[in-house]
Amino acid sequence: MGFARTCSVALVGVEGVVVEVQADLEPGVAAFTLVGLPDKSLVEAKDRVRAAVVNSGAEWPQKKLTIGLSPASVPKSGSGFDLAVACAVLGAAERLDPRELTDLMMIGELGLDGRVRPVRGVLPAVLAAAEAGYRTVVVPECTAAEASLVPGVTVLGVRSLRQLIAILADEPVPDEEEVPREGHPDPLLAGLAVPGTGIAAGLPSGDHIPDLADVAGQHTARRALEIAAAGRHHIFLKGPPGAGKTMLAERLPGLLPPLTPKESLEVTAVHSVAGTLPPGQPLVERPPYCAPHHSATMASLVGGGTGLPRPGVVSLAHRGVLFLDEAAECSARVLDALRQPLEAGHVVVARAAAMLRMPARFLLALAANPCPCGRHGTPGGGCECRPSSVRGYRARLSGPLMDRVDLRVTVEPVARSALASLGAGAESSATVAERVREARARAAARYAGTPWTTNSEVPGHELRTRWHAQPGALAQAERDLECGLLTARGLDRVLRVAWTAADLARRDRPTAEDVAAALELRTGVQRGVPAPTTRRRPRPDGKHPRHPAPDPARVTS
Repeated sequence: MGFARTCSVALVGVEGVVVEVQADLEPGVAAFTLVGLPDKSLVEAKDRVRAAVVNSGAEWPQKKLTIGLSPASVPKSGSGFDLAVACAVLGAAERLDPRELTDLMMIGELGLDGRVRPVRGVLPAVLAAAEAGYRTVVVPECTAAEASLVPGVTVLGVRSLRQLIAILADEPVPDEEEVPREGHPDPLLAGLAVPGTGIAAGLPSGDHIPDLADVAGQHTARRALEIAAAGRHHIFLKGPPGAGKTMLAERLPGLLPPLTPKESLEVTAVHSVAGTLPPGQPLVERPPYCAPHHSATMASLVGGGTGLPRPGVVSLAHRGVLFLDEAAECSARVLDALRQPLEAGHVVVARAAAMLRMPARFLLALAANPCPCGRHGTPGGGCECRPSSVRGYRARLSGPLMDRVDLRVTVEPVARSALASLGAGAESSATVAERVREARARAAARYAGTPWTTNSEVPGHELRTRWHAQPGALAQAERDLECGLLTARGLDRVLRVAWTAADLARRDRPTAEDVAAALELRTGVQRGVPAPTTRRRPRPDGKHPRHPAPDPARVTS
């Protein structure tokens, strides 16, 4: 009787679980049994591993073979266990020393000819191995750069099972020829992408970044984009078609600072599991940008799929920008599903197979027309929509969702004079991004020693008790709270935006001017610094004049 064991990793969402692969050989009728809650692709590993071992020049044991994947209660899927299963079988057959396999972590799919093919999720798998104490990991050669991102782990990249056998048996390592010819795509890289998703979905492509200097006019919207990038505040752009809402949103990622090393590992792990990591780009260093179509389903947005859920768009946009164009055309259920990740920074997907927690801390940018035809409120627009249609169209964005959006900007049509002077005095993305980086550095220094780095992450209670605004700066916002024009959550978010405005202005504390700007960006009503109270002259009828009532269509919480 022969027995050997090695280890691999099962991916559950975007986290890895160490799995012990055990092989047991007993006398009896030749058979291959695989146990441990495998899925269909893992059950088919029996045929792949047998052919790969034989074509690699090793002898397949003609005995009763049982492969156990432990813990048996964890669902296992994918073909990444092939390499570990093959080595465990060869260890049980004494072709390899079983003691050499015990401390190895093996990840990779086997072709029938013995070549080691790459699989998705190598980075989170190696991270799980490092946390479990493993120091040597065997991966396909083309994913060795991705696995090397984990510190403290020795990565052994192999091209074939034949090479791995020679290394473990201390034999001369054979040279494997390059299969793809010059000018032809590498068929091995097909395993790194999910069919139909496209390579690098949601990731910046190339070195071209849309420049903010291309935007004509829109001074208020440009200022709102700068505040959104500096404090990671969610933003809503409303305006007629052609005003530049999409153009503005596409330039928002260019204002964000590069990802920190920790954030890069988080984003790379998500995209590696999702199969959207571009070949030759083992580490994502720039914030992702995802702009799904308004017909996206609930499962595609928050995560789902058959079996174990896969990361959705909210996770692919982690540490980046999620842009929903034509937001009013999206399903109300899909939009309301964003409420939990907007608050918590993660999404919990419950399915029959498992309940998974996936990261989803993104900057949300919404864009919508004012009415179905898009011309409501535009001078000379000729809107023919009925008032009930306009109200119903705007009601598709629910109050609880909009209460979580800090900045609400009306994008007006661009004037001819602004188009004629395009480029004259317009700031570039690099100039604005430099101010954003300085503002984030001020916030990070202020929150040093806390779990937060940006203003949007800090709870309102902490801002009110530990970091105070200037005396009297919140008087106007508190009056709006008493009048019911702001909710308690809205007041906290106004305070966060005021802190971001103060950081951009290099002030130590928010002033009444910063709070007024935050109120204006949230409610859409122009505010100013409160003036000293003066006695108003009475009207000829002897009555005192009253302030005009606010427009309920523009003043929201």
